[in-house]
Amino acid sequence: MVRAIVGANWGDEGKGKITDMLGQESDIIVRFQGGSNAGHTIINDYGKFALHLLPSGVFYGHTTSVIGNGVALNIPYLFNEINELVSRGVPKPKILVSDRAQILMPYHIAFDAYEEERLGGKSFGSTKSGIAPFYSDKYAKIGFQVSELFAPEDVLKEKVERVVAMKNVLLEHLYHKPLLDSEEVYNTLLEYKAMVEPYVCDVSLFLHQAIKEGKNILLEGQLGSLKDPDHGIYPMVTSSSTLAAYGAIGAGIPPYEIKNITTVVKAYSSAVGAGAFVSEIFGEEADELRKRGGDAGEFGATTGRPRRMGWFDAVATRYGCRIQGATEVALTVLDVLGYLDEIPICVGYEINGEVTKDFPTTTKLEIAKPVWKTLPGWKCDIRGIKNYDELPKECRDYIDAIEAEIGVPITMVSNGPGRDEIIRRK
Repeated sequence: MVRAIVGANWGDEGKGKITDMLGQESDIIVRFQGGSNAGHTIINDYGKFALHLLPSGVFYGHTTSVIGNGVALNIPYLFNEINELVSRGVPKPKILVSDRAQILMPYHIAFDAYEEERLGGKSFGSTKSGIAPFYSDKYAKIGFQVSELFAPEDVLKEKVERVVAMKNVLLEHLYHKPLLDSEEVYNTLLEYKAMVEPYVCDVSLFLHQAIKEGKNILLEGQLGSLKDPDHGIYPMVTSSSTLAAYGAIGAGIPPYEIKNITTVVKAYSSAVGAGAFVSEIFGEEADELRKRGGDAGEFGATTGRPRRMGWFDAVATRYGCRIQGATEVALTVLDVLGYLDEIPICVGYEINGEVTKDFPTTTKLEIAKPVWKTLPGWKCDIRGIKNYDELPKECRDYIDAIEAEIGVPITMVSNGPGRDEIIRRK
């Protein structure tokens, strides 16, 4: 059975914890898109980790962790992550890398930083991990696929020279930065080949066989619905599809094999990076929620940047669940809200004097104002509770209100950052 785990909002929903937890009953975990530009924070028996490329189920000895063809593969970064896990006592994971994955190059990271510098105050708030230049090259057909590392020497060298000539025009005339050297780029690719060669395989064929054998497969996505380049808050989005539907493409399996789409929803809102954020809060109110949020405050797992904070946005979340095709919802960080007397929920957007419950495109989103509904808080710590019926009534009412707004069953409620701090709800 294939299950996708994806985010409903801007990312930072807690997908890593849910993947880590569900990894226990899985055979294979696949990262199907994105790169090292966003992180998943994991807290388990080995300690606390921030993973960026490795799938979040990598801590189990019985699982195989797969880097799918849809991933922006930063090869040194991947192996640094593996080595860090091993150095902290985690058994060396079983890793497979798709021969169709494309390689994120050092110059992609440089170009990302150069473009943000050039844009100045109109920048996208990039993590400067090279993601946009990487995907630009992939779709312009001037990227390097893993399989090309094993091409004849003259073929690879010719492509390197052609790509470098194009890059150097931009470096010289647009960015006014040092030029690339073809020999250095070629030698970097040879180094990457030596690192990745033992792990390369036809991942699509591997997964095809695993499905035939009835294996349990998790597809793990990065970021969330609102960062999708087609269906998100364009242009303040990422460069690969964050939707479960892309899981089939980014892993190389038929779409009809995805039987369950677990969409992770945060009990309040947070976001890193620029873009419209209707339920955003500011000042002391935001600082208090940021300080209490997450597992040690709401700061980006990759950048360390303070996350932008907001109350739960039912309009954005309903849309995020719909566009993902959510079959169930995992509600996370509910325990964080125990300090509040009252908890606001954004239940509509006012746009030009009219209230809507439908999520609009970015131009309308930029002028939308939140319509609030306030619920009573439960004013106590709910960590350690294992049975849903033992939650305070006000807490259960809050969950019921969210479920009614988004129209998808909430089957899991996370009430703490640890792997086992979860309440199953059917």
